[in-house]
Amino acid sequence: MSKSYKELMNDITTFILDVDGVLTDGTIHVTQTGEMLRHMHIRDGYAMKAAVENGYTVCIISGGSNEGVRVRLRNLGITDIHLGVPNKVETFNEFIELYNIKPEQVLYMGDDIPDFHVMKLVGLPTCPQNAVPEIKTISKYISHINGGKGCVRDVIEQVMKVQGKWMEHFDAKFD
Repeated sequence: MSKSYKELMNDITTFILDVDGVLTDGTIHVTQTGEMLRHMHIRDGYAMKAAVENGYTVCIISGGSNEGVRVRLRNLGITDIHLGVPNKVETFNEFIELYNIKPEQVLYMGDDIPDFHVMKLVGLPTCPQNAVPEIKTISKYISHINGGKGCVRDVIEQVMKVQGKWMEHFDAKFD
């Protein structure tokens, strides 16, 4: 019998996230100079920072290559940021080998076809509510929240709660 997504959350040590459509709502605002601006949700940032502070590994693997995204994520304490990635499976395999992470310890959140093959390799493939049907089909958890609107907070908070680290993290900061 296969485990429920809540049971799988007990094994998670690593969050790997896509950017466009997951950390953003998938829209790009293009300025007159050609700069592409994205919107990110502050709650996703808060949860990623809490995960990093609590010892989880957080990694970004994205086909996009916006340097503003890199700056934002570094400011949250994320050091494994892979932008402009043509082959997410290759980057994933190099990453888990480098850190000696087992695939079953990884929660990956993606929303579109470029995420499909890497999502098939991880212990807990997840997606936002507005992911494409092919990604929803292979996800073991579909957030009730759309991409760029707090779906990353949803999965990180759930994992930390299942592992007893969500409120414990915040209580320790205010003792």
